[in-house]
Amino acid sequence: MTMLTVETPRSTFITDYNDTLQLEEIAKPDMASDPYARCIAASQRVRWDIDKDVIRGRRFDVQQKFLPDGLSKVHELEFLTTDEQRYLSQIQGRTYANVFHMAERFVNAKVLEISRDHTLGNQTALEALIRFSDEELKHQEMFRRLERLASAQMAPGYTFLPDPNEVAKVVLSKGTWAVLALTLHIELVTQVHYRQSIDPDDNVSPLFKDVFRYHWLEESQHAILDELEWKRHNTDLSPEARDRAVDEFLELVEAVDGVLQNQAQADAEYFVRTCARQMAEDQCHAVEHGILKAYRWQHILSGAQQPHFIKVLSSLITEKQGGRIQEALAHVR
Repeated sequence: MTMLTVETPRSTFITDYNDTLQLEEIAKPDMASDPYARCIAASQRVRWDIDKDVIRGRRFDVQQKFLPDGLSKVHELEFLTTDEQRYLSQIQGRTYANVFHMAERFVNAKVLEISRDHTLGNQTALEALIRFSDEELKHQEMFRRLERLASAQMAPGYTFLPDPNEVAKVVLSKGTWAVLALTLHIELVTQVHYRQSIDPDDNVSPLFKDVFRYHWLEESQHAILDELEWKRHNTDLSPEARDRAVDEFLELVEAVDGVLQNQAQADAEYFVRTCARQMAEDQCHAVEHGILKAYRWQHILSGAQQPHFIKVLSSLITEKQGGRIQEALAHVR
């Protein structure tokens, strides 16, 4: 029996490296028109490892600051010595990292929740959000490692009061619009702080600086995804639902401020108890006030004043709603 054979033209096969590249280009999504695809590409490009890239076997040097003065505001406490100001910046830096560890618990939970909207739809968006979640889990582990390193070098007695799971339950009890508003605010804060304050300061601990450098590299994509998902969710809300969402956002800001007030008190007590001298009562109060002022700047006000956050928020709300937000923020200055 004779077998029928068909000769396939050679040009239909991938015969060399250039043909492989052309096929890959055809298979790629349109990067210029798909922000989710751009986030995936950036995530692949900047991917890093906690041990190999960030910590690299190092410990903290307690002769260096953890936070720059622009964030810690320790220079405003003029009665403190240079050594005391540096020590207070280290306590604040420890809490600064722990606040982000706390926030990433609820951020990751919300990202996993909204990713389900794309499960049987936009697979590029789904991959981008799953990568987002994976990176948030890595960041939490990095901040846990950072806390252990700080604990090994600093005096015993420091306590970070809020439980991340309990905070997450409170945050996630609010609607998606409010949670994504807070999340974008947080993501933009990490970028502004690193670029404008942490990176330029040569007196900041190199290890601490590297933690927030690598954190910033991945959070840059997260902020884009936050904005995309916030705007997507916004289109489904009625004016009445959006008005309620603004109230929920303000409730979250108030809750964050409550966390910061309690932690500022705890950190002030830790500082006074472990610094090298006895402080007068008025100085103790000034330290607590100064820490709270710094924490409110770090985690609320600097983000609220960030131009891109203002631009996005303003595009989603009415002028009257914006006035309510400004009035609420005035109470935490």
